[in-house]
Amino acid sequence: METHSFKTLFRIGAIVLLGVTFGCEPSFDELEQASYPVDGNIFLDGFSGGLEYAAFGGSDVTAFQVVDEGAYKGTSVMRFSVPDFDSPTGAYAGGAFYVPGGRDLSGFTVLTFWAKASKSANIDVLGFGNDLGANQYVTTVYNTPVNTNWKQYYIPIPDPEKLTKEGGMFFYSEGPENGEGYTFWIDEVRFEDLGTIALENAGVFGGTDSAIVSETGATFSAEGFVDFSLPNGTIQRVSAAPAYYEYATSDPTVATIAPDGTITVMDAGEAVITAKLGDRDAIGSLTITSTGEAIRPQTAATTPTLPSDDVISIFSDAYDDEPIDYLNGYWIGDGSTTLSEIIEIEGDEVVRYSQLNFVGIQFTAPTIDVSGMTHIHMDLWTPDPTALPAEFKILLIDLGPDNSFEGSDGSSHTITLKSPTLQTEQWISVDIPLSEFFGLTTLNNLAQIGLSGNLPNMFVDNIYFYDDGQGGGPVAGLPATAAPTPTQPASSVRSIYSNQYTNEPIDFLNGYWQFSTTQSVEIKIDGDDVIRYSDLNFVGIEFTNPTIDVSTMTHFHIDIWTPDPTALPAEFKVKLRDFGPNGSYDQNGDDSEDELTFKSPTLQTGSWVSLDIPLSDFTALTGTSNMAQIVLSGDLPNVFVDNMYFYAQ
Repeated sequence: METHSFKTLFRIGAIVLLGVTFGCEPSFDELEQASYPVDGNIFLDGFSGGLEYAAFGGSDVTAFQVVDEGAYKGTSVMRFSVPDFDSPTGAYAGGAFYVPGGRDLSGFTVLTFWAKASKSANIDVLGFGNDLGANQYVTTVYNTPVNTNWKQYYIPIPDPEKLTKEGGMFFYSEGPENGEGYTFWIDEVRFEDLGTIALENAGVFGGTDSAIVSETGATFSAEGFVDFSLPNGTIQRVSAAPAYYEYATSDPTVATIAPDGTITVMDAGEAVITAKLGDRDAIGSLTITSTGEAIRPQTAATTPTLPSDDVISIFSDAYDDEPIDYLNGYWIGDGSTTLSEIIEIEGDEVVRYSQLNFVGIQFTAPTIDVSGMTHIHMDLWTPDPTALPAEFKILLIDLGPDNSFEGSDGSSHTITLKSPTLQTEQWISVDIPLSEFFGLTTLNNLAQIGLSGNLPNMFVDNIYFYDDGQGGGPVAGLPATAAPTPTQPASSVRSIYSNQYTNEPIDFLNGYWQFSTTQSVEIKIDGDDVIRYSDLNFVGIEFTNPTIDVSTMTHFHIDIWTPDPTALPAEFKVKLRDFGPNGSYDQNGDDSEDELTFKSPTLQTGSWVSLDIPLSDFTALTGTSNMAQIVLSGDLPNVFVDNMYFYAQ
């Protein structure tokens, strides 16, 4: 189940110029006449000449200070104070250190520095190449781990030959972690020429041979990465600006690519975009199949007829919409390529998303309470082929009682639509019960709707929540109480999943095996952890590191609850598989398994059912010393599971 947090990491849009200059500042006339100095030093117990600092817009402009205590080396150190969530001084700490005239860094291979923090954390963004101008050769590392000990870090240069006039020496961006700010220190920052830095791999388009369907006029950006081996033996991946690469297109009449990595679709046809980093072929390519001029709906979506008193509208001409932050968050730092615009079709406003991979619709001022609603409605139209494996996903995110993205009580869930629900060049109306978003534990502070999938062009209208008068909401279809608490003594139990016992190590609760449609999520019912399986056809629970010896056990126990009808012929199946004496899957033919089927009246709708199954009933299970898998299946699409364990009676 795919989700996106939609936290914007790369927060460097607007710049607040503080006018802080370190060392001598030459005039612009002098800069034009001078050659570019070869100087790799940035901060060595003080800043090198000509360096300036600018805080990023929206950041705490006081976050950066030079202090004379706690340095790694010498007497001075750079200190960065990350603000708390909702701090009035700024939302995060971020800024750039730059030289207006530029320096020649072509003789260096890596930026090095030492860092530590007041607690273990991950700094969102660190890098160089942000010169407050074209930012042509930005190089970035994400989520750098720091702790309370000094450690040396490396950001290799993807292609040093490009940096003959580079102004961006160093930049950073970091927000509060779990809502709390903290402090980190950076010292001994310099570019160096280290022979122990080796380029291992270069790639574009995520390093995969990907393909998209697009249309004339669409634009994309070619993002790259480079992997380096470091002196400490680890591999460091850096995000490399498109300008580091040399690009080629197989058919420039279909798609062109500029030196800055901007791809423009020119006409109908197919083109393949590839790249080189220096003389090395970059892994990854992008195949663009252009349909030519954009195909749009010729008619508007059906006008909604529900009474406005029963509706909370996000986007619809038929109702008064709630205040929203945006229809497209442009979360480029999270990898979104989506473009959007509002167009009119037969006088009706429609949102057109193109280059769609994922997009967020956000409403936080205020968040929206839809706990009294039963469904979400959306009208969709796409010109793209919708035959399998095409899919479109709808994600709902609720911030929870603390009403904060940085909190820990939020919840989310994604619903996936596929053919035959999806149709090409035809408006479809989607009405999804909120009870199907079973990962949502509350709907009082709904903040985001995420749309994603592999249909690059989608027209969306009439996004609203409504009450059908039949009851529902996020608690519909959920157990009202937890499963009965087990009473078997712990000494006679080998537990797979239960809050009552110490569980054995397991590989997974959902193997997402081929042909399985099952989605899963862990939720709490009355404070008790429970697994909910939806779209259940079969699911594998596996424990192989190590397998479990249950040869002294006599029974297998499982508690199940379903909101689905359990009248015949509904059935629920439990399979146990033992890997045999060699402890390995399907080798030497020594595995054994057996499956039991349960039906009404054992099965009940809306009630916890405790199954205590003698292992002797699994007659084809010839061994139980290397138990490795439990497989659940049947025709009940929604099943809650708790207290899976073996016990001796």
